[in-house]
Amino acid sequence: MYLNALQPAEGSVKNRKRIGRGTGSGRGGTSTRGHKGAKSRSGYSQKSGFEGGQMPLQRRVPKYGFKNINRVEFKAINIDVLQALAESTNETVFNFEFFKSHGLVSKNDKVKILGRGEVSKTVEVHAHAFSQSAISSIEKAGGKTVTL
Repeated sequence: MYLNALQPAEGSVKNRKRIGRGTGSGRGGTSTRGHKGAKSRSGYSQKSGFEGGQMPLQRRVPKYGFKNINRVEFKAINIDVLQALAESTNETVFNFEFFKSHGLVSKNDKVKILGRGEVSKTVEVHAHAFSQSAISSIEKAGGKTVTL
């Protein structure tokens, strides 16, 4: 093998289209732009969403609702998930690092514990928010809730 013998793989390199180089090239004349009209001219650009004068979609569809910029998104974890984790890992303290290491949350998430299911073990749960039913369920089993 020599450097002068190197070649690209078969079919990996294409020749560029030489447009507007005479009729003999097959791409002379209109240079693949069709006949007349704004699209055939140089300097043509169309506004995004322009539909030829027809009322564009973003103006036909009515506006409704809004996005609250102050909304806080929580990652919900139910009590039955805590119960399953307590049984499988024999842990009694559930904090953010524990949830992160078990793939339940990402580093920027906020955690909210919800009340679906029952917890039988005495556990200590650290989270950003709790539902009332989750707090009562955890404390009924002798556990403790800590708001971060």
